[in-house]
Amino acid sequence: MESLPALFHLGPLGITATVVTTWGLMLVLALGAWLATRRLSLNRPGLAQTALEGAVQAVDAAIEAVLPGRGSLLLPFIGTLWLFIALANLIGLVPGLSAPTGDLSTTAALALLVFLSVHWFGIRAAGWRAYLRHYLAPSPLLLPFHLLGELSRTLALAVRLFGNIMSLEMAALLVLLVAGLLVPVPVLMLHVIEALVQAYIFGTLALIYIAGGMQSGSESRPDAAPGLASAQPGRRHPP
Repeated sequence: MESLPALFHLGPLGITATVVTTWGLMLVLALGAWLATRRLSLNRPGLAQTALEGAVQAVDAAIEAVLPGRGSLLLPFIGTLWLFIALANLIGLVPGLSAPTGDLSTTAALALLVFLSVHWFGIRAAGWRAYLRHYLAPSPLLLPFHLLGELSRTLALAVRLFGNIMSLEMAALLVLLVAGLLVPVPVLMLHVIEALVQAYIFGTLALIYIAGGMQSGSESRPDAAPGLASAQPGRRHPP
C-alpha cells in the first residue's frame, strides 16, 4: 500500500492528511467537551446536559456488564475510544475528507494504545509480579504462545478496523459513481450505520481485552481480590 503524500513537514516528519484530520478531530472533541461541561447544573439540567448524562450512563452500564465495579476506572478510556473512532469513521462523509481509520497507521496506533492499556490496567489491578506470572500459567512452556496471542490479536484489531472502513468508503464511492445521485441517501445511511457498528466493535473488543488482563492478573495472586474475580460471569466463590 502506498503511503500518503505529506502536506508539509515538521523537521524530518512528514505530516499527511490523515494526521491533520486526526488533529482536527482531537480539537473538536476537546472543544466540545469543554462547551458541554462548562455550565453543568444539579438542580435544573438542560436538554444538552441530560443527553450527555444519558450517553455517559450508557457507556458506564456497558462497562459494568463486563467488569462490575470498574465502570468509573475504565469509562474515560473506553468512552473516549468509542467517541473518537465513531467520529473518525463518520468524517469520511464530509466532502474532501477521508476517514483517518481508513489509514492503517491510525488503526495500528489505536490498537497499540489498546495493547498498552491492557497491560497497564492489568498491572494496576494485580501488581506487576502477579500480572506477569499469569503468562507462565499453567506451564512456562506456554509463554511463547501467550506472547504470540497478544501480538496477533493486536494486529487483528488494527487490520479489522482498517479493512472495514477502507472497504466501506470504496463501496460507497463505487455505488455513487455507478448510480450517480439516484441513491445517495440509502448509501449514506448504510455508511453511518456501519461506521457506528465498527466503532462499537472496536471499543467492545478493547474492553474485553482489558477485562481479561485484569482478571487473569488478579487470579494469579495468592490473595486475589474477590471483587475482580467475581467479575467473571458464571463463577462462584465460597462466602
